[in-house]
Amino acid sequence: MTDTPSLPGLPEGYELSTDPARVDVERVHRWLSTDAYWAEGRPREKHERAVAGSLNYGVYETISGTQVAYARVITDRATFAWLCDVYVDRSVRGKGVGTAMVAAVREDLRPYGLRRILLATHDAHGVYEKVGFAPLAEPGQWMVHLFE
Repeated sequence: MTDTPSLPGLPEGYELSTDPARVDVERVHRWLSTDAYWAEGRPREKHERAVAGSLNYGVYETISGTQVAYARVITDRATFAWLCDVYVDRSVRGKGVGTAMVAAVREDLRPYGLRRILLATHDAHGVYEKVGFAPLAEPGQWMVHLFE
C-alpha cells in the first residue's frame, strides 16, 4: 500500500501511508510510552526495534502532514499477522480515523492469504468489531509465555 488520500471511510482531510519513512517515531513513542496501557514505559530503543521489524501504518493530516494515528503489524506474510500498537491521537478520536485505519490494514493484508489476524484489546472491541474482528471462538486453545 502507498499513500492513499482517498481511502474509503477515512474522514476528509486525512491520508493513510505505509511508508515507514513517514512515521513520526518520536510522536508515536510518546503516545505509546505515556498514554497506552499496553506500552507504558516502553524504552525508545525497544520502540525503534519494533517499528523496524514491522509493517507500519500511519494516518496523517493531509495539509500539515502531522501524524494523527498509528498501527503496526507483525506478520510472516503467509499464515498469520498480529495487529498491535494501534493508537489514535486524542484530538481526532471519534472521527472514524481508527476504524478506517484498521479497515485499511485488513485490506492491505488480504492479498497475503493469511488465515488470521490477531489482536488484543481491553477497551476498543467496538472499533474492531466494525471491521470484522470477533472474540476468539476457543480461547482455551491459546497459550502465552511471559518473560519475567
